[in-house]
Amino acid sequence: MIEVILQSCFYFRSLRKAAPLFRPLALLLFASGLSSCLSPMALDYVTIAYNESSADVISKQLLLNIARARFNQPIYFSGISNIAATLNFQANAGATPPFTGNNGTTLMPVFGGSVSENPTISIVPMEGEQFTQRLLTPLSEDKLTLLLRQNLDVDILLRLVTLEFRTQDEEAVYHNRPRNQQDYATFRRIVLHLSSIQDRDQLYAEPLIFERHWTLPSKSISGKTFQALEQEYSITLDAKKPVYHLTKQVIGRTILTNYDPSLLSNDERMRLNDEAEKNAPNELLVDIRPNYPGGEYPLHGKFRLRSFSNIMYFIGRSINAEPERDVPKDPRTPPVKENPVSVIAILESDSSPSDADVVVSYRGRYYAVQPSLDSSWNQTAFRVLSQIFQMTVTELPKVGVPSITIAK
Repeated sequence: MIEVILQSCFYFRSLRKAAPLFRPLALLLFASGLSSCLSPMALDYVTIAYNESSADVISKQLLLNIARARFNQPIYFSGISNIAATLNFQANAGATPPFTGNNGTTLMPVFGGSVSENPTISIVPMEGEQFTQRLLTPLSEDKLTLLLRQNLDVDILLRLVTLEFRTQDEEAVYHNRPRNQQDYATFRRIVLHLSSIQDRDQLYAEPLIFERHWTLPSKSISGKTFQALEQEYSITLDAKKPVYHLTKQVIGRTILTNYDPSLLSNDERMRLNDEAEKNAPNELLVDIRPNYPGGEYPLHGKFRLRSFSNIMYFIGRSINAEPERDVPKDPRTPPVKENPVSVIAILESDSSPSDADVVVSYRGRYYAVQPSLDSSWNQTAFRVLSQIFQMTVTELPKVGVPSITIAK
């Protein structure tokens, strides 16, 4: 590697052609420039290597905890909180008589260089009340909205993060749980229908934006009060009454629809938001109406979201205890692109699969995300799982906590 670097940094012929008087100076310049050439190249290599290793560790930890969940064991994570790497670059240059002895007068240049790395890596266990609460707290509506706006397949996302679908006034509840066969089949058909609407680019996940209005007697507002209200409200004077009309734009809860919510009247948007406000933070209102794309299967209700811990045990149980099963689409749903049996197909085998990207071993078995040549569904679902995990993890503490430090 050093030979390649040397050849790319300098052109040796120029050194041979230098006048004898300037050859020592050329050698000195060569030695001083060698370390500056090695430094950025080695730094790039080390940075990229650590980046790849960190990403690989997260993927393997997710797979390992899915394997633990498959046996109903506790899930456990640790993370790299700090990497301090020292890179040392050394270069030297000199000259030696030629191998021809006294028959030649040209000095032969001698070059040398070395690179050494001394990293210190701190590994912190993710534990304690705060992290546990984040594992057990259901995903909030705003986090789901953020993921929906990444142009992810709504079928993948909702099958991962949703615990159940509840109809309006909670007259019926459809659990996303394979052991409840009828509920599970209905839930799958609901999210598959939403996916068909998304395929037509007609699925909206937008906040309800509306205006609220108030009326105040003009005599009740002093100059200072008027200035304070003016910061948040649009104020107009009705001289005939006399009263002030106050207007404020409100950004409300998010709603999943097959129409643009901005087309609704202000009163209708307020009514829907009042309905959504009655929901818990981990519930998302759904309103699929007739006379719009997908309206052949109207829906009105809410999705209740899972916690990250619940997601992991759902995937783990699907390996053996509660395997997912094939559910055909509803007759009212048009053809869809994909409808795989499992939201994430995890391969469990006695030997390490050769065609898998990431493999972990647990209790004598090997686990991997099942590769697929015809679709990227499994890989996409695993990527979404990793993103949800990143939303769950807070910034790791740098000091003051028990950690494992590895000095290489």
